Amino acid sequence: MAIHYRTQAFILKKTDLREADQVFTIYTKDFGKLKILGKAIRKIKSKLRAGVELFYLSEIEFIQGKNHKTLTDAMAIEKFKNIREDLDKLETASQIAENADELIKGEEKDEDIWNLLREVFDKINNYSLIYYYFLWNLLSILGYQIDLYHCIGCQKKLGPGKLYFNPEEGAIVCSVCFEGSVDKEICPEVIKILRLFLKKDWNILLRLKIQDSHKKALETISLDFLKELRYD
Repeated sequence: MAIHYRTQAFILKKTDLREADQVFTIYTKDFGKLKILGKAIRKIKSKLRAGVELFYLSEIEFIQGKNHKTLTDAMAIEKFKNIREDLDKLETASQIAENADELIKGEEKDEDIWNLLREVFDKINNYSLIYYYFLWNLLSILGYQIDLYHCIGCQKKLGPGKLYFNPEEGAIVCSVCFEGSVDKEICPEVIKILRLFLKKDWNILLRLKIQDSHKKALETISLDFLKELRYD
């Protein structure tokens, strides 16, 4: 007899399969990232479809078959309705889900990742930089945290002068160790924002006034770093 497993899960992605099935990519509280088959779930009469929409936090049940896991029950816990009512928030949720799917490998429980997902989906309506907060904290959990206090070249404490980001090394470089071909200038204010992300200091983060130039810089270094990780 098949064993039924029950857990909470964030629905990150769904892919149509055959005439009425879907494959869901989810991140679960007890088993990490999973792919689960929803049989006939696209049919109007399906009792499961209401519990596993994109970006829901759901309580699910599944069984492990010979070749795949199959969804047997699903109930929405939190639908995050405000996300669907705002295109910017919907795009942010999509970015979070896409990076979680791309960067998290294998089926392994991780309480830190689960708590981070809970945190960002709870705060997605209240903080404009929540995607970058998620990304840099996820990278840290996965072992890609960069040293935001010392130059990777000379190991000296970062000072007030010109600083640079090296996406290949995932590191900060001082003006003395700057090589030019790869390193890109990064202002100290953006480094301070990254430090606050990793400290999770919401008392300061929610009050901090972020300039458009700082947002653009966060976007640039995030894309550059992700590009290097994809090449690894």
